[in-house]
Amino acid sequence: MEAIKKVEGKKKEHDVKLFALSTCGWCKKTKKLLADMDVEYECIDFDLLGEDEKKEMRVELKGYNPAVSFPTIIVDKDCVIIGFKKDDIREALEG
Repeated sequence: MEAIKKVEGKKKEHDVKLFALSTCGWCKKTKKLLADMDVEYECIDFDLLGEDEKKEMRVELKGYNPAVSFPTIIVDKDCVIIGFKKDDIREALEG
């Protein structure tokens, strides 16, 4: 399983990045919601990264979410949604 992957979708108008854990139920719900919405996004499964990649990604994630919790969704580099907040995610991507 790849730790960092681009997930294809028909909706490409936003730059979406998802920091997740491969085993997290809320992260899985977030991935399913993005798939149902047909949104293209970059997915980083943090727990599958190598140690060097983890250090690098932790610095990036901390810039958006100092608690380094999952899932964290970044939309267009300025909208940060922490946790599975279905309405906030829909509004950011459709609103």
